[in-house]
Formats: sequence, C-alpha cells, structure tokens
Amino acid sequence: MTQAVTVRRDGDTFQARLFWWHAARLLDPESPVTRVAFKTGPKSFDDIWVEYDPARSALDQYGEPLLREHMQCKWHVTPDNYGYAHLVDPEFINANARSLLQRARDAQLAYAQSGVGVRFKLVTNWRLDRSDPLRAMVGNRSGAVRLDRLYGSLTDNSKAGTVRKAWREHLGIDEDELRLLARTLAFGEANDTLDALRDNLDILFGLVGLRRIPANHSAFPYDDVVFQWMAQGRLEFDRSSFKSICAREGLLGPAQGGPRIYGVKSFEHAFDRLEERCHAVLDLIPAFDERYIRSDQDWEGTLYPALHRFLRDAAKDHARLRLALDAHVTLAFAAGSIIDIKSGRTVELDQRGTGRRIWAPDDVDRDPQWPTLIAETVQLRSDQSDVAVAIGLTHDVVADVQRYCETSLPSVGRLLILKPNTGPGAQSVACGRHAFELADAASTAVRTARPHQVGLAHLFVAAPNAFTFFLGQRRTALGPVRLYEFDFDGGRGRSYMPALTLPLGVSASNANSGVSPPARS
Repeated sequence: MTQAVTVRRDGDTFQARLFWWHAARLLDPESPVTRVAFKTGPKSFDDIWVEYDPARSALDQYGEPLLREHMQCKWHVTPDNYGYAHLVDPEFINANARSLLQRARDAQLAYAQSGVGVRFKLVTNWRLDRSDPLRAMVGNRSGAVRLDRLYGSLTDNSKAGTVRKAWREHLGIDEDELRLLARTLAFGEANDTLDALRDNLDILFGLVGLRRIPANHSAFPYDDVVFQWMAQGRLEFDRSSFKSICAREGLLGPAQGGPRIYGVKSFEHAFDRLEERCHAVLDLIPAFDERYIRSDQDWEGTLYPALHRFLRDAAKDHARLRLALDAHVTLAFAAGSIIDIKSGRTVELDQRGTGRRIWAPDDVDRDPQWPTLIAETVQLRSDQSDVAVAIGLTHDVVADVQRYCETSLPSVGRLLILKPNTGPGAQSVACGRHAFELADAASTAVRTARPHQVGLAHLFVAAPNAFTFFLGQRRTALGPVRLYEFDFDGGRGRSYMPALTLPLGVSASNANSGVSPPARS
C-alpha cells in the first residue's frame, strides 16, 4: 500500500512540475507561451496543454508554426521501454477499453482535423525501445513521428508497414486518415529525476519572479497548489490570470533578471524548447537529418557563418551573457572560438545533466579535490605530423578514436589521450570553473604535443558542452583543428564523421606547413 501511494504521489509531482515548467513562462513577456492549462482537454492528453503566440512559436517538423501542444505525462518508478504495440493496448495507460492511440485519434479529430498546428505528445520517463520499429520513425529533434519513415515502404511486409497495418486495423481507418493522425503525434523522453526538475524550476523561478523554495526544505508547495487550483475549477491561465493567482497565493518574488539568454540548437529537448526561455534562438535544425548533417559542406558554408553572426550580435552589448547549447559538439566548440578567451566577455553555459545547470568560469571557488586531466601519447605512424586528440571526460573514447585513426586518417602520426585521473564518468566535471580549468589543461596538453603547430589537431570530444565551449575559446592557441562527430545512433556504423575545420579555409597543405589562412568573419 505504501509503495502504491508513493507511486501515485510521484506521478502527481511529475505532472505538477512539468506544468510549472511551462506556466512560469507566462511571467516572461518575451516568452511565446500565451496560455497554459492543467487537467483539461482531450482525454489522455489532458495533463497539460500549452498555447503559443503564432508570431513567435517554434516550428514543427515540417516548418509550420506549432500553435498548441497537448501532453500526457506518465511517470514510472522503475525504468522500462515501450513500443508501437503498447499504443494499441489499453493497459499501457491503465485503461479498460480505449487505447492511447484511439484517444489520440479522438483528440486529432476534435482539435486538429487538418493535422497542422497541434501536437499530441506522450511525455514519460520510459524509453522507446531501440529494437522497436517505432523508434526509427520518431525524430530525435522534436520527438514527432516522421512520416517519411513511417511511409518509407509501400507494403505491409516491412517494419514500417507492420506499424501502419497494426495502427490502421486497430483504429479502423485508411492510410490517408492514419497519415493525418501520425503527423500530430510526438513522444518525449523525460530524463530528469524529480529532484532535477525541482532544481531546474528553482533557476527558472528566480528569473521570472516566482518565490524560490530552499533546496533543504522538504515541502515544495508548488507540487500541491496546482491540484488545489484544479479542485477550485481553475484550470486554464493566460498571462494576466496566472500572475494574479500567483500573487494571491503569495508565490511572487523578485525577478532576478540576470544575463540575457541566447540559444543555439541543432536538436531539441523532449519538453524544454529553447524558444520558451531564450531571448533569441539560432535554429540550425533544418540543416540536419536527425543527428546527421544533410551536407558536409554546410559546416563551413552555412552553419559557422550563421553562428558567427548570431553570437557576435549577442555578445556585442553584453559583458556577461548566457548560452543554451542544445547542439552538436562541433557547434559548442565553434561557439567558443567565436566568443574567445580574449573577447572580454564572461559566458555562462546552460549545462544539461545532473547537479548544477548554470556553469560559468567563476561560478564556485576552486576545489583541490576535483579530478584533474592526465595525458598519454600513443605513436601510430612515425612519418606523419597530424595529432589526434581523444578527450574522454564523460566516457572512454580511446578504442573508437584509435580504430578510426588507423582506418580513416593516414595523416595522423600520434594519438594524444586526455582523461580525468578518476576515470571518465557523468560526474567527472563538477561545475563551470572546473570545466574551464580542464579546458585550460587540455589546451596546454595539445600545445605541448605539437609545439610548432605543424599539421592538424583532430579533436574527438566526449564531454559536457560547457567544457567543449571553453576549449573552443582557446582555438587560436591550439592551431588548426578539425572536429569530429560520433554516430551515437548507429545509423552510420557507430564511427566518427569529420565536421568543421577551423580556421575556415585551412587545408591539409597549409596545416602541415604551420601556416593558418587569414581569419574570416
């Protein structure tokens, strides 16, 4: 009985904290969120809905303004996976008769007959099973179903056809009707713990002017008050009504303001869209097919110039600013190379993960117990001048990097391995100052490995984006570098792919001569 009560309370807490994650933005005049509702709307997608200003909303997976999202929030105490067959099973949502897919179909007919502008999203801490056909059809960027993959085959004998057939027959609809429904479906994976959600809310509340609750207080009144409002029939809020009810409950506090927040994204978080909390966002997602760049030439020809313009404008009038980088390793490094160590700007990084989220070079005092960086060199070819640098802070990349160098990089003579003295892991980087110091140590190690900057430094990085940004700030000291992206999803052999070379225009010949081309703006 005790376990059942705990599970129910945790589920309610999950829903309440996601509500506040969206509703708090009603107090930010620059947010595109215009209305938020709790426990109202289409059945099974009535936990939360969010309405956006059409002029400022994010775009959906097809470039259309996203006007409203209806969310089903499902929390589980134990981890597990789900797949396409669960969506036609009523037991998956603890129902007796109608499945989640049937209820999604009802919602689509009632709220999105054209299939455009509205999204019905399952947000859960369970994961889509990697072996399930549906996994390959859900976009990593937005969590939305990708019609090109769902309809990537003509018959029902393929994996995609199996999904379509099961859903079609379960709903009793034809292909055209299924296509309209599928266009509105999305699936979000909530990786954060309940405590991490509370930590994230604390930062958001401080910015928009809601009362912050000290972390050492067991009671978090925000979890309960939204259910009290529900009992009173207060279910929907716009900017004015939300501010009024928060004032009446004594929930308003001083808005701390703080640095302006600028976002760069090449993929999208399950429920934390950068447009909802950043003053400006550079959206590079259209250049990618999931995690893979559509054209290799875009790194140099399109993405870097766009990033350069965006960040130069962002940093122009602000001595201190904050960046939220939902972006590839390459873009995090490139961002640092633009707002470099000599820019006179202090940059805070909105770092996703456990623990502290806002990382800056001066965020905490230095701790001598922090892990330090150790270096090891492996000789690969005695007659080659390029150096490969394997930086494994969060996980060990040495075997993958060495294999790639031996098979695909004949110009690499040495492999420089950099890792924490405590070993790679999620907790190997403690905070912003620690990331800044590790980046400084990595820069020193690379300069030592190639004292005359002859040849390219090929960078393979597994680290928080804050570290990669701070390392990018030292790009000039590193000499010519080339960044690589790892194929985490396994769609291209789980190997590395070359990305951006800096400075722009550097070639193998002038890299080997130690001469860099003129800087480009």
